[in-house]
Amino acid sequence: MRLALSLLFSLALTLAHGQHYNYKQTISMLCSPEYAGRGYVDGGRVLAANLIASEFQKIGLKPFKRNYQQTFTLPVQTFPGACTFVLGTDTLQPGIDYLVDPASAGVMPQFYQLVYCNAATLYRSINAFKPCPKDRMLVVRTSGYGGDTNKVMQTRLHELQQFAATIELTTNKLTWSVSQEANTYPAFQVLASSFVAQPQSAFIFLESQFIPKFTSSNVIGYLPAANNPKQKPYLVITAHYDHLGRMGKETYFPGANDNASGVGMLLYLAQELSLKRDADFNYVFIAFGAEEAGLVGSHYFVEHPLLDLKKIRFLLNTDIMGSGEEGITVVNATLFKPEFDKLTELNLEGNNLPQVKSRGPAANSDHYFFTEKGVPAFFVYTMGPNKHYHDIEDKAEALSYAAFEPLAQLLLGFMRSF
Repeated sequence: MRLALSLLFSLALTLAHGQHYNYKQTISMLCSPEYAGRGYVDGGRVLAANLIASEFQKIGLKPFKRNYQQTFTLPVQTFPGACTFVLGTDTLQPGIDYLVDPASAGVMPQFYQLVYCNAATLYRSINAFKPCPKDRMLVVRTSGYGGDTNKVMQTRLHELQQFAATIELTTNKLTWSVSQEANTYPAFQVLASSFVAQPQSAFIFLESQFIPKFTSSNVIGYLPAANNPKQKPYLVITAHYDHLGRMGKETYFPGANDNASGVGMLLYLAQELSLKRDADFNYVFIAFGAEEAGLVGSHYFVEHPLLDLKKIRFLLNTDIMGSGEEGITVVNATLFKPEFDKLTELNLEGNNLPQVKSRGPAANSDHYFFTEKGVPAFFVYTMGPNKHYHDIEDKAEALSYAAFEPLAQLLLGFMRSF
């Protein structure tokens, strides 16, 4: 009887380990309203970090220290409450018709008289708009002029924001971000299509809270080499788990492609690599916090490393893993040509992806500060028709996962090639 039970238990373990990681379920969870955009309001970041730590433990990864999380702090401007914008008689929809500038000051309920800035006058200087009464809001169009003029108007807008409430009229896609600073005056970006009738007034109620020391964390899991791990070098796989959070009580940014999908890939690779420990390398898996606020988590890690950075043979950073119909782009490909050639060779052999595109160095994700410290690294992202980025439509159900598993197999082959 004991032998039979032992065999059944062993079979159950074998079946469990034979299953690939359920990345879709984790990605959907990270994008759910409960996680509030994994940002700086309603504890979404904490829920996400704890979930990843729990998944690391289930997979069998060890913490470097007593727990999986490395905490740090950063200043951040947040918008946890009211977010009301009435233009004339029309109530605008946050995230659809307008965005709050990430550094905007809050506004107690107030009516503003709108002042439309003449483009030719503003192009020359901002002097004509000084001083600005506190019940006036300056309206500036920043797109549709042509490249050079657009740039000048953006510059003038930033100058105006130092002494007046502003509305930026744009025809560009609404794309939000995070600010570590809080400005003195309120500022908004509004789609020009909402200003067809040139309204003369606006009513605004915006609650803001500046947090000088917001606590975030990196989540780190360790898979020791099968033999003599203290003498072995490291292979590192990373992805950031944070996103933009909330813009008011009713609007949040799910961050599916950017970057719940990268977390899904990180965990998928971690489970696959944990099934057979490498004899020659220790593996480290890091989910960074506060990437959207300026690569804060990864910068903190390289300044407070939990391992010798010189012992990292290679780092692979995954971000925007949710499509792939058009292949992938590899940042730093030109810096590390032998490794890039190996990746493209493996792709040709396995016929995984339609394209592996080369790109030079860029400070656009968490690989950057590692590269600056001399760590060889790639940042890989997928290409495809999904263009949702830093908007409220970047939802789990919008991901195609067209190349997720073929890409995972390519990345596994690449990491095992060292």
